[in-house]
Formats: sequence, structure tokens, C-alpha cells
Amino acid sequence: MTPPFDAVHHVCIVVPDIDAAIAFYEKVGIGGWQDFPPLSAFTDLDVPDRDAFLDLTYKYTDAPGLQLQLCEPGPGNSPQRQFLDRTGGGVFHIGFVVDDVDAGAQAARAVGLEPWMYGRRIDSTGFTYLQTPPSAGVTLEIRQSPNS
Repeated sequence: MTPPFDAVHHVCIVVPDIDAAIAFYEKVGIGGWQDFPPLSAFTDLDVPDRDAFLDLTYKYTDAPGLQLQLCEPGPGNSPQRQFLDRTGGGVFHIGFVVDDVDAGAQAARAVGLEPWMYGRRIDSTGFTYLQTPPSAGVTLEIRQSPNS
């Protein structure tokens, strides 16, 4: 089974102030920022703190060949908040798109990568974060968008 890391979808950057980050990116010509769809759509959710997860603010823009995501954590105990407090911000995860997120999670497990957190929508699409920061220096995520 091949690992599910063939197609990079996005890079997610955790920031302390999403409005200031967007202003910077727009100043250098990276614009078109949009609100991420509501996180409440993830009805099956395994994260350390559901309320802290739902309090994350995400914006994204589709640059040629790569989506950029910005994430501003709320005050709750989310991994993103812990990362921000520890590092001051930066690349939190790299997202790879797969046709089937559950099969992708199984393929990751087959090469020794364990799930860390996951979320699924009612249509079974969603994300799985893998326990990769100690080895990779960053979280690897696999994701399946609705209608993919």
C-alpha cells in the first residue's frame, strides 16, 4: 500500500492575529482570503478539546497549485494554541488530499503513522492529523473534501 502523500493540498500557518497576517499577505500580493467552512460540520470529531477546536478561526486562499490556510486559535486548549504558545506561530501542518480519507488513514497506519486527531462530516469526508511532529518536524494531515 502506498502512503497517501502524493498530492499536497495546503500548508496551514498558525498565527496570533489572523487579520494582521492577512494584511501582510495582501500587501505582498497574496490575496483572495475566504472564511473556511464551519468547523461544526465535523460531526464525528476526535480532538483533545471540542470547544477549543470549534473556536479556531481559519481563512484560506487558493494560490496557483497550493492552498494557504491561516489559523488563529482561540484561548482554549487546542493543539494549535499550544503550538502558538510554544513557537509564536508558523507552519502547523501540511495537508495532502486523498480520494478516501479513511483509506488514507489506513495507508498511513500501514507505514507506521498513527492518527492524532480526526474529524468527519456526515458524508464521511474530513481530515486526519497524524502523529508526525517528533519525526517530521510538522504535522502531516490527510484530507478529503466534500464531492471529491
